[in-house]
Amino acid sequence: MGSKPLVFVDGEEGTTGLQILDRLHARPDVEMLHIDPAQRKDPEARRALLNEAAVAILCLPDQAAREAVSLVSNPRTKLIDASTAHRTAPDWAYGIPELGYGTREAIRAASRVCVPGCHATGFVMSVYPLVKLGILPADCPLTCHSITGYSGGGKKLIFQYEDPSVDRNKLNSPRPYALNLKHKHLPEMQVRSGLAFSPIFTPIVDDFYKGMVVSVPLFPRLLARRATAMDIWAALSMHYESEPFVRIMPYEAEPVLDGGFLDVQTCNDTNRVDMFVFGNAERVVVSARLDNLGKGSSGAAVQILNLLLGVEETRGL
Repeated sequence: MGSKPLVFVDGEEGTTGLQILDRLHARPDVEMLHIDPAQRKDPEARRALLNEAAVAILCLPDQAAREAVSLVSNPRTKLIDASTAHRTAPDWAYGIPELGYGTREAIRAASRVCVPGCHATGFVMSVYPLVKLGILPADCPLTCHSITGYSGGGKKLIFQYEDPSVDRNKLNSPRPYALNLKHKHLPEMQVRSGLAFSPIFTPIVDDFYKGMVVSVPLFPRLLARRATAMDIWAALSMHYESEPFVRIMPYEAEPVLDGGFLDVQTCNDTNRVDMFVFGNAERVVVSARLDNLGKGSSGAAVQILNLLLGVEETRGL
């Protein structure tokens, strides 16, 4: 074994795994382990690589991620799970270091870290600081709207949108989904924001590859203390002021909009989150813009990896 830490991506052929490999392939400070494609579903082959790695990143469906965890017996192997399987588990650190209140330190010290969901990243980063600061009551009823590119649905949805034989009339307009109001990110959105109840969450997929905006409307009269849009903007600005991957956009709406419209794709190919606050004394909307394949998945995984390896958090991002 060389002096470089060994990193294994279990599920490297998927959308998130490929993006992680793309971010790591030129890194001189890590050595990548790869599984023979013919053995990628072989538990013993995976077991050997998982236990050889200093850090293993799981880019797998939930059940396969749980199986991967059960295969690890080496106490020195650290795990980063990009699935939904462990996002509310109390013994897994939550992978948004920007949340503060010891979150970054908990990630650095952890052996198990979960990568947040893309929608949940925007929601939690908008809501959690307001709950912690006593501005937003934990039992406040919330709604959340999110529009995202189709890559968030993985290979199956990507193929559907890019298949030339598919009727484009079904795909070229926004499509709300998860209308049973049981989206898989809901438990994470509630638990990791410190809320007493889950929000009503309505995601929308549209005909562009990647990029997303997650929006949370707020009524100042329902807040723990009366706060205007400017007050909320100031609170988020102070909370995130030193974070390299968070950009608090100017309060004045017009300079950050394109002819009155909010561009969903501006953060693409970055690990950045742009935070916006719109509104007045009566109505407020907090919006978070990010790349669903960047800070929403693979970029977040690499940021967590950097913290676990003790290197500069922004390396490779």
